[in-house]
Order: sequence, then C-alpha cells, then structure tokens
Amino acid sequence: MRARGVVWLWVFLGLTTLVTAGAPRPDQLPLSVAKTSGQTVTPAFEGWYRNPDGTFSISFGYHNRNSEEVVSVPIGAANHIEPGPANQGQPTEFQPGRQWGVFAVRVPADFGSREVTWTIAFRGATYAIPGNLRENWQIDALEGEAGSGNTPPSLALEANGPEGAGPLGITAGPVPASAGIPVALTVRARDDGKPSGSVGSGGRSNVPVTLAWFAHQSPAGRGTVTFDPPSASVDVSGGEATTRATFSAPGDYVVRVRATDASGVAGAGHAQCCWTNGFVKVLVK
Repeated sequence: MRARGVVWLWVFLGLTTLVTAGAPRPDQLPLSVAKTSGQTVTPAFEGWYRNPDGTFSISFGYHNRNSEEVVSVPIGAANHIEPGPANQGQPTEFQPGRQWGVFAVRVPADFGSREVTWTIAFRGATYAIPGNLRENWQIDALEGEAGSGNTPPSLALEANGPEGAGPLGITAGPVPASAGIPVALTVRARDDGKPSGSVGSGGRSNVPVTLAWFAHQSPAGRGTVTFDPPSASVDVSGGEATTRATFSAPGDYVVRVRATDASGVAGAGHAQCCWTNGFVKVLVK
C-alpha cells in the first residue's frame, strides 16, 4: 500500500486542508468524543488508482461526526463536485462515523495536475476537499494489499452482467419499484480467498465475502430506504445474496452494496484494498 501512512494521517490532519466557511465548534473537531446527533459532516480524499483502461479513479469517503444520526444533504449547492456536473456519484445519505472509499470519480488518462473538488455545506460549515493524482496519494486498490497480495472482491449486479472491483465498483439499473412495496435486489460476489495482511486478522484465508446495503442517494434528501436483510455473506468461490429494499417515497434513488473481504473485515479501511462498491439505481413510483 503505497499511500497507507499518508491516508491514515488524513483522518487527523484533514481539517488543515479543508476550505471552511464558518469555523467549526470544538465539539465538531475530528478528535472530539462523538455525539449522537447535531454534528457536521466532512468529505475525505482517500487517494487514486489507475483503471485497466488507462483512466484513473479518485476515491472519496467522509466523516459523519454523529454516532447515531444519519445525515441527509441533497445534491446541489450544499453537496456538489466540480468541475463537471454537481452529481458525480457522491452520497446524499451519510452514515455515522468515518466511512472509507464510499465512491470514486473517474477521470481521463490525460487528467494531469488538475483536481476534482467535493464540497459539503451543512449546519453552518462548508468543507471542500480536492482530489488529485499526486504521486504520494497513489493507492493499490486493485493491485492487492501490501504483504498478502489480497485483492478486492469482484461484484456483479446483474445475472451474467459485468463485474467491478474497488471503490469505483460497478453501477446498474434503473430498477423499477413502487413506494412502500419491497423490491428484490440480488448481487453476486466472489473473492481470491487470500489471507489478510492486516494487523488483527489472524492471517485467515477463504473468509466469506461480507455484503452490506446502504441508502446512497435519495430524492432531494427525503425518503428513506430499509433493507431486509441489511447484510449477508457469500462463499469466496462465488455466490449470490438478495435483499428486499423498501422505499418510503417516490423518486430517483441509488443504493450501495459493499462487498468486503478478509482485510476489510479486519478493519483496513485506510488501505482502500479490501472492498468493492456496487451502485443500483432505483426508480420509485
């Protein structure tokens, strides 16, 4: 993992690189004890990696300082990416705590020294974080975890459909649904089964792939999504799992499924090596 030390420091020093409007209170700083609600959310730049086609993926996560509150920030002036369209795959629904590698922005092979900036304005504070292709931010998201060669799971969202890996992952849909009526969402995952090189993992091999479902984007920040079940696991040799998603209101949604292997289970969030994102667009009537 080329950038592991740098990315880890980002958690503690990120505020020094954030553009802020409205200074955060002391109880909003990253090292403070988390409160259940009422706190801010900040974006995080995780690093970049090269895609097989020569383009690059710039990985982003976030820190929701609430221990229980799920924060909603609709796409628009308060939640946008630039340059380009405001919506480039970022979440509008922010789960509590530090969430690593939640999505990635694909940039062209000739992106050079340009930057992609994600801005979040919430509860009187505006945070803008730039992502770039500087050498010291390169990560091994697809190439394997340092010390074990463990690569992220492969994830498919459609029968006989394409597979994706890493934070950029794979996107499918739209799937039609009706408000209040559960819709079945099935994913297929497999992994190389290699043991984790992460501290505390015990060097276990052939650990099942863990699948977890999240609301990623909701229409204008309204509407909720529930999953039954919210998580599952499949054998490393390959398998499928189904959840039934229920949407509370009509509109365009995106749900995210995260497939995590042995290293991710061991908590190697900063390594960006150990999970794959899948995004399913759902059109609810």
